[in-house]
Amino acid sequence: MRMPDADGEIMVDDVPIKEINLQDARRCISVLGQSPVLFSGSLRKNLDLMEQFQDADLWRALEDVQLTQFVKRLEGQLDHEMLEHGANVSVGERQLICLARVLLQQNKIIILDEPTAHVDPDTEQTIWNVVREKLRDSTVITIAHRLKTIKYCDMILVLKNGEVDEFDRDLDFWFSTFSMKEGNMISPIFFSQQELRDYKSGGDDEKLWQDGGEWHENVW
Repeated sequence: MRMPDADGEIMVDDVPIKEINLQDARRCISVLGQSPVLFSGSLRKNLDLMEQFQDADLWRALEDVQLTQFVKRLEGQLDHEMLEHGANVSVGERQLICLARVLLQQNKIIILDEPTAHVDPDTEQTIWNVVREKLRDSTVITIAHRLKTIKYCDMILVLKNGEVDEFDRDLDFWFSTFSMKEGNMISPIFFSQQELRDYKSGGDDEKLWQDGGEWHENVW
């Protein structure tokens, strides 16, 4: 998002983003962060800020994020008035509304910054299901602090002191050599093949690291 510009080069389709008009660059990227961004005004306006879409498009996006019945129960439905920051709906509902907005934008680059950090487990599952099923045609960049967040990623990029430390598509290799920051120390994490298989099939990431032959829990 160029806030600030990177010291190195960031390329999109072999074009340095520094050479792209700032507003155009931001317009082609959708962001879903930890804290939902909603405004006072109608639900319709929050979904479609530029008034580009038909009601059918809005309802389709709401259906994709499993909010159809919720919105139908609201007074005014799409014209329901939202309070500043979406204070009159739950945190999970706010985040799903923001996800519906991302689906409507249909951008080719999506940045997910721990979007499930503050939602309940059911909403978290809904969000990741939508990401996997509805954003297949986009490049999704996921900023994560938990292993299960990156479980379905094709590539893993590790940044250390603002520079690329590791970049690999071999997830087995990455999970076996990954280094995590623990205070001011960088400690290696080792996974047995069985634990790695258990993790990839839905295991508990809070128990999936080893130090000196002992398994540790609740490290995230």
